[in-house]
Amino acid sequence: MKKWRVLVVLAAAQFVLVIDTSVMNVSISQLVHDFETDVSTIQSIIALFSLVMATCMIVGGKIGDIAGRKKAFVIGLVIYGIGSLTTSLSPSIAVLTIGWSILEGIGAALVMPALVALIAINYSKKDRALAYGVIGGISGAAVAVGPIVGGWVTTNLTWRVVFAAETVIVVGILAVMGWITTQPPAEPRPQLDWTGALLSAAGLGLIVIGALMGGSWGFIQPRTSASILGFAPTLFVIASGVGALGIFTGWLRRQKAAGKDPLIDPEIMHNRTLRAGLSTLLLQQTVLMGIFFVIPLYLQVVLGKNAFDTGVKLLPVSIALVIASVGGSRLGEVLSPRAIVRAGLGVLLVGSILLLGTIKPELEGIPFAVALALIGIGIGLLASQIGNILQSSVRESERGEAGGLQYTAQNLGSSLGTALIGAIVIGALATGFLNQLNASPQLSESTKDRAGIRLESGISFVSVDEVRQGVSEANLPPDEQEAIVDGYAASQLSALKLGLLFASILAFAALFFTASLPTEKVATEPEREPIG
Repeated sequence: MKKWRVLVVLAAAQFVLVIDTSVMNVSISQLVHDFETDVSTIQSIIALFSLVMATCMIVGGKIGDIAGRKKAFVIGLVIYGIGSLTTSLSPSIAVLTIGWSILEGIGAALVMPALVALIAINYSKKDRALAYGVIGGISGAAVAVGPIVGGWVTTNLTWRVVFAAETVIVVGILAVMGWITTQPPAEPRPQLDWTGALLSAAGLGLIVIGALMGGSWGFIQPRTSASILGFAPTLFVIASGVGALGIFTGWLRRQKAAGKDPLIDPEIMHNRTLRAGLSTLLLQQTVLMGIFFVIPLYLQVVLGKNAFDTGVKLLPVSIALVIASVGGSRLGEVLSPRAIVRAGLGVLLVGSILLLGTIKPELEGIPFAVALALIGIGIGLLASQIGNILQSSVRESERGEAGGLQYTAQNLGSSLGTALIGAIVIGALATGFLNQLNASPQLSESTKDRAGIRLESGISFVSVDEVRQGVSEANLPPDEQEAIVDGYAASQLSALKLGLLFASILAFAALFFTASLPTEKVATEPEREPIG
């Protein structure tokens, strides 16, 4: 079993890299308390972590091509370990942002593309397919187990312990890097395209910032004084990001025509299998992280559960995801990747719709658990296939770029899931609450006017008890106080349901991108031959 110790090392790195966000998600309430901030700020920090990874991932893959995959892997781990240690010791929200969102994000952007390339170097044929399936399963398991581990540690100790433990694990991984075989960088070594890097970062960043701010600015009608031509700035910012990516694409072609090294070879995107895999992965992560942002809000803020109880309630996802990830790898021996991916998306869609029906003032345990288990099965099936599909669709010389694109799509999806679905939830809460107030016969016109003015300055996703305390301090009549509290409670549930509905729509949309996925078993493909 000596050959599998490489996979153990790489799987440990993958687990550490992925577990962060799920820990943060179940620790939202504690982070808000510890740093005296609000849910929207923590939402922004979570989205920024994924955004930094997304914007730096292609550059990280290119650095692996230039310096060598193993060296990039080691440098990334060192930066990530420093970020984890900084996060564990952070005295303020600013230091938390630097340690977690920025340093860990940059470190992960170097490690992840190198990790998938190192698997391709150390394994071949069926072993490679199994290795990618295991890595996909570990990634999914980290997302699922994170709430349990993070929840218990946060409730009984502090969330800081998780990041301190990550630092120790990183040191352990660095100590056994001699186990991993690598290849020398290709000669002549490519040059890093800084202009392309800046254009891609600007495009991705503007898209995520626009999505993130949509809840505050509004998506079409402005909710604040900020407006462009009478419309909310959101779509203009997103459109600017799309435009920057268009310029980025043109720049890549220009570099290629001039005989220079583009950040990404534009020819790689002519690969239909690669495009289909990336699109599916992007939507999968958007759905997953959107759900993992909404559910902790429901369990902690609406139902008042602590971090550990939240992790326990998410246990069905953990169990189902691990089983489906391992089972999906085995299914690849009898079913095509496209069939497995479509089955995964179908199960994910059913689970999302069922989960939508469980968002009620009182938790319905069995339907909630079944819905989460189905989501776990769906994500597990997807995780078992996508990595191998992407890496098997390209030539050996393109693996670094494919790895960068893979994790760019994954982390852009994670960032958009948190930002976009979070913005939809916050925006729906503001709109729904205002409509509830305006329709309430118990409220006087002066109270409605005061509430409307207050809502224009923004709204936070807080517990009903905090709202009750706030209105009691406003010296309003008891019937008006109760009407405001009831209106906010109803608006909370409606907003969460709208977020989950949007996630379900995205899961359905992902099915349309699977047509170009391979219909033959990837595990049986000849070594190093592209399938797309």
